Amino acid sequence: MKPNMGYDRAITIFSPDGRLFQVEYAMKAVDRGSTSIAIKFNDGVIFIGDRVIPSVLVERDTVEKVFIIDDHVAAVVSGWIADGRALVERARLLAQQNRLRYGEPIDVDVLVREVCDYIQAFTQYGGARPFGVALLIGGVDKNGVHLYETDPSGNYIGFKASALGIGRSSALSVLENEYADGISEDDALRLGIKALYVANDGKVNPRDIEVAIVKRGEKARKLSEEERAQIIGGILESITGE
Repeated sequence: MKPNMGYDRAITIFSPDGRLFQVEYAMKAVDRGSTSIAIKFNDGVIFIGDRVIPSVLVERDTVEKVFIIDDHVAAVVSGWIADGRALVERARLLAQQNRLRYGEPIDVDVLVREVCDYIQAFTQYGGARPFGVALLIGGVDKNGVHLYETDPSGNYIGFKASALGIGRSSALSVLENEYADGISEDDALRLGIKALYVANDGKVNPRDIEVAIVKRGEKARKLSEEERAQIIGGILESITGE
């Protein structure tokens, strides 16, 4: 008989040792996703997503891992991208409701808490499955620069820099060794690309990387394909030449 004795068949039932197997399986789905990285710098947050392009026939711009949520908030996802897109739409709705109700941008921590409360509900009630995705959500508000990591259980933790997906361990090793408080935007982008390069064993194509930047005093934006080719290509050349 299987060790879990069927406890993995229902989301609402704890195993005798206090585990929710469906939530753990959802976390495994996150670990199988392509690598995603986010890094705080002195005035904002950089988001980097490595897209999997399954065929030369695929239009790259239709494959998204990095999303702009509001003028001051963005996110990168890892795991089931469709689940991530649903949570991003939820976050966008919450951000716009806050603007209409209070006439100001939503605080990043409030947004993350609301999204995670929604995620957590799918671990508590029958008839639904957990979201098989994790997000790195960050931005700039009146309280400063923020970066949070969520998981399929509905938990969230603040980070200075973090990574998700199949290359998480290798990317985190680079980030832990080289990140410094007060890092500049250029240095943060270079560090993120280096972490992605190490996580992917050197197999990095600038065209397959998405980058978004949220910066104080500016609207959140994603780098164009031309910018990615020039900037990321230059960074990769410097990394390989080290």
